[in-house]
Parts: sequence; C-alpha cells; structure tokens
Amino acid sequence: MARDITIGLDCGTGGARALVCDAAGQVLAMATREYPTHYPRPGWATQAPADWWRAACGAIREAVERARIDPARIAAICADGTSSTLVALDADLEPVAEAILWMDNRASPQARRIEATGHAALRRSRAGVSAETALPKILWLREEAPERFARTRWFVEMADYLALKLSGRLTLGQNLTINRWFYDPRAGGWPEDFLNAIGLQGITARFPSEMPALGDPIGPLCAAAAAETGLPADVLVVAGGTDAYVAMVGLNTLRPGETALITGTSHLVLPVVAEDVEIEGLFGPHPDCVTRGRFVMEGGQVSSGAILRWWHDLLHEAGDGYGPLLAEAEAAPAGANGLVVLDFWQGNRNPFTDYDLQGAIWGLTLKHSRADVTRALMEAVALGTANILGRLSAKGLAVDSMTLAGGVLRSPFWVQMHADSTGTPLRIPEVGDATAFGAAIAAAVGAGLHPSLEAAADRMVRIRDEVHPDPGRTAQFRAQLDLYLETHAALRPLMHRMAARSRASPAPVAAPPAAVPA
Repeated sequence: MARDITIGLDCGTGGARALVCDAAGQVLAMATREYPTHYPRPGWATQAPADWWRAACGAIREAVERARIDPARIAAICADGTSSTLVALDADLEPVAEAILWMDNRASPQARRIEATGHAALRRSRAGVSAETALPKILWLREEAPERFARTRWFVEMADYLALKLSGRLTLGQNLTINRWFYDPRAGGWPEDFLNAIGLQGITARFPSEMPALGDPIGPLCAAAAAETGLPADVLVVAGGTDAYVAMVGLNTLRPGETALITGTSHLVLPVVAEDVEIEGLFGPHPDCVTRGRFVMEGGQVSSGAILRWWHDLLHEAGDGYGPLLAEAEAAPAGANGLVVLDFWQGNRNPFTDYDLQGAIWGLTLKHSRADVTRALMEAVALGTANILGRLSAKGLAVDSMTLAGGVLRSPFWVQMHADSTGTPLRIPEVGDATAFGAAIAAAVGAGLHPSLEAAADRMVRIRDEVHPDPGRTAQFRAQLDLYLETHAALRPLMHRMAARSRASPAPVAAPPAAVPA
C-alpha cells in the first residue's frame, strides 16, 4: 500500500487544527479543538501545555476519521506552534508551569535592557528587541521567578513540546531559534558572548542540542503518542517551527520577491529576499530559517484578529458567529465616521517594537454606533499592516503583491480592506489554512515524498484568485494612516506612563484567572 498521506498539526493561539492531505496537495479532512488562554495580569498571557496535547490528539483522531482513509497510508506528521511561546521543562521533561504565551509582554523591561547592550548579535533586531521572544522571558524568569528558573532543566518552544509529545525526543527547531533566539547557523550557532552580556551565562546548557531544520525527520511516533492519537506507531515525526513561517510553505512564498501575509490572532508580513539586508523597524534578515540560501524579513502586529474577537466577545454570547457584526461594519461608512483606533492591545511588534503601548479609540461621540466601532477596529488592523509595508517601501524593499492566509480570508470585506489600505494585490490560495497545510507539506518532504520544500510547494499549492486594491479607497486610507501615526506619536508618552503604573501595581489576589478562548 502506498504511504502517500501526511498530517499537518497547527497549534495556534486559540486551538489545535489537524489537516490530512495527500502528496498532490488534495486536502482530505480537517478538524479543530480549542483550548483556553489565561490572562492573570495586564499584558500577561499563559496556556497549559496539557491543554495543547489534549486538543491535538482530539483533532488528529477526528481528522483521520473524517478523511475515511486507511491509517496505514499515513507516512508522517509535522507540528507547528505559536512563536515565542516559552515552555520550561524539568529533568523529567514535564512542564514546570504554564507556558508563557507569545503575546505575553511581562518581559518588556528585560527586552529594553537587552537592546541597550547594543551587541552585534542584535543586528537582526534593528526594530528593537521584542518582549515576546524567548530570551527576555528567560531572563524575566531568572530575575523574577528564581524558584521556577531553578527547577527548569530545558527551555523549548511550543512546536518543540509537540514534537516531544509525538516522538519522545527532545529537540529545539532551527526555524524557531534562528528567527527568535538569535541563533545564527552562518556564524557558528549560539552567540555565547551576547548571552553572557545580557545576564544569561551558561544558558545554552538548558537548550536541547538536537536542532533539526524545518522538514527534517525526527523519528517515529513514541508508543504513548501512537496510543493517544490512534496513529500507526511507524508514522514519522517531522520537525516543524514557527506557525507563520511554516505557513510560507503552505503559500509557496519561498523565493526572493515573494511575500506572505499571515493573518489570525496576529498578523505577519514575511518577504523573502536573496541578500543580507537590514531595515530599521523590521526583524531580519533571518538566514536559512525556512529554506537554505535565502533570507526572510518580518514585520508583525501583535494583536489583530484578537482585537475583533475581544470586541465580539464583549457584545455577544459565547458561540455567536461573527456574521452580523461584520455585516454591520461593512454597512458603516469608510473612516467609521471619524473614529481613530490604534491596534496595540498587546503592544506593538513592528515597526515601533514597543510593548508599553496599549490600544486606543478616540473621536467617540453620541452619534457613533457599534458598527462604527467595529469598522474602526478592522481599519486599524489594516492600517497597521499598511504601516509595515510603508516602512519596507521607504527602505527600498517594495512589496508588489502578497499571498494571503488565515482568518481574514473568512471575510471578503476585510480582504478587500487589506488590499485597499496597502495598495497591494492579494493572491488567494486554494487552501486558506496555510499553516496546517504547510506543516503537512513539510511532513511530505521529511517522509521523502518530495525532494525539497520548494518542490513540494510547487506541486501541492495552488492559487485560486487575486484581489486588487481600489485606487480611490487606497488614497483615503493614506490620509487615515497619517492620522494613525500622529495619534501614536501623541499618545505614546501617556501610554508609557500607564504601563509603568501597571507594572508597579500589586498582582491580583481575589480570584484565579478566567479561561478565555483566544
């Protein structure tokens, strides 16, 4: 029997998604399981690794059942995860505490101190050091939670934890460490002098030494994983990585001149470049983190789809769909009757890289409706994307088109808004869940069904449509962007003062954090 089926397991902010496809790129089935996020303090966000695994096993079982295939045809599985979601493991490979989620910005002071060193290793963080990333969080644990730090034997990311649960082998993926941990395969690996300079002497002893690249085989399923997922024991586990970077494979944006726009809880703009160029306000260029011999630039928004979910959940009962909310917003006038919003609910990743910023809505009057607010929130997210592209263009890296993936695809209205705000055509793939699909493609490469990520994506990824910007609406968005930037400049000092007050306030003690779907 041919073993021509792979599974992509995407564990995002809100839940686990399993996608089953064949080697030609035909998606046979998908299934999703949600898990909660906890927000114990302002700016903090945590998740329980046990919840990830429970959801992953449920999604895998359901997807395979829906696919109506003989499980013996499944060759490999690959898991991706949210980037910079830090997992601390003890000597028995069990989590020491809940994982510190990517959007958690408690380590903002540590990030600023790391940035202040001015070390040469920071050249790929010309935007500034992100408080989301692993090293500031590890430093926070060392300084603010020393008992937890002392109990930690290994630091890994979400995708590594999933690979561990699947295979029983402890790894630390290169895709993640290159774009988030300052690992540089072209400069000898770990920058030990930099780690010493920022107060993390000897920390690499707590990093797993096995570091597979995206698409590399790790090993077969362990017995426990085979029992819990229902998969055959000889299914190969293949290395994944950062969800958005894995989605680049699912979009086939792997060559210079191609750009992925990944949307969901957060947004990411990911151009591929051939040269080692630096752009202030953006992260990168990250060498060899997706495919060898090429670089990836990164511009991201911390909270994008998360803002719309927050607003929806304030207004609606759990389980209510987004349809009525989006229909109201589409009926509201462009510009939302003068409302201005800053999309900084969890700070700003790019181009300001400032996690002491907060969200803002101003211009409210008694004439404004719920529809105006919804539209203003959606426009702010689109303007945040336009702001990133503007920084790229100003530095000579114009983006001529983007291939779109993720949650925005569920709303043609929001798709068009992104095209209009950026003035950029958007290519629409046949498979919109590009992250899980990209993981399945990487699994096919690891299993030897295709010789490389590029060859696999060429065979398996197809574009079904293209959305073009409306010139008149693009001109209107340019005027809105000016006001967006002026608002940021005016409110930034006040927001910094508020963030300092929040850090100085005592931790809440009245009740445990509520579980909120993310």
